[in-house]
Amino acid sequence: MPLRLIIIIALLQGITEFLPISSSGHLILAWEAFDHFELMLPIITEADKMVIDIAVHVGTLFAVVVYFWQDVLRLVNGLWVIVRKRWNSNAELLVKVLIASIPVILAGLVIKEFVSLFLRSPWIIAVTTILFGLLLWLTDRATMTVRKVDHISYKEAFFIGVMQVLALVPGTSRSGITMTAGRMLGMERAETARFSMLLAIPAIGGAGALAGLDLFLAGNSALTETAFWAALISFVAAIFAIWAMMGWLKRASFAIFVLYRLLLGGLLLFLLFMGNIAA
Repeated sequence: MPLRLIIIIALLQGITEFLPISSSGHLILAWEAFDHFELMLPIITEADKMVIDIAVHVGTLFAVVVYFWQDVLRLVNGLWVIVRKRWNSNAELLVKVLIASIPVILAGLVIKEFVSLFLRSPWIIAVTTILFGLLLWLTDRATMTVRKVDHISYKEAFFIGVMQVLALVPGTSRSGITMTAGRMLGMERAETARFSMLLAIPAIGGAGALAGLDLFLAGNSALTETAFWAALISFVAAIFAIWAMMGWLKRASFAIFVLYRLLLGGLLLFLLFMGNIAA
């Protein structure tokens, strides 16, 4: 796979995974652009694309673990406390993350093939990019900003998890919809972003483990090396993106991300209507 394409995909994933602008939508559109301009020489199979997509997701997973290392230690401590049949705030945080992760894991197992076959078109990405961007903007403007992660109940954590299922549709944005759900519950902007990124650990970790097993069984050393570099580049980009977003949300709103979504969605609709992008 050409190095320039690996760099583009890795940077796209690293920058967009935790911003509320849909990394999956950007990746799908990038692959479509490569196909359209015949940049993918030699030919890359769908299986190769999936491996690279998973690799860059794993890179962003490590970025979350590094940036939020204190929260990760809290989760580990929470597991230890539960095993010892005790309870503290760390155990509560772990349970909230697990409860919020259950819906998307179950939904992913049930409708994964349906999403791959019918919900990856540029039309759907354009519409969801705009609609869920507007939902984030309206929610951010209409709700209070007073609660932290430790303040939400298990039922509210499950609600965020149910909303996360919508992210299986490309263009919705996993981080965007979970942040929207958090804002609906009155969570502070930086706090809802923090919880959203903690939810990425089980979601991305599971997919990465399966992809890693497939690579090992396939014995494709060339593809494995490609996946490694893609993961490394996305890791570095994600660290920067997380740092920038968390700093931004401590002093400003989600408006800049909503504006980007509206511009991107509008551009996609224009190109689709003009026939510059295959539907």
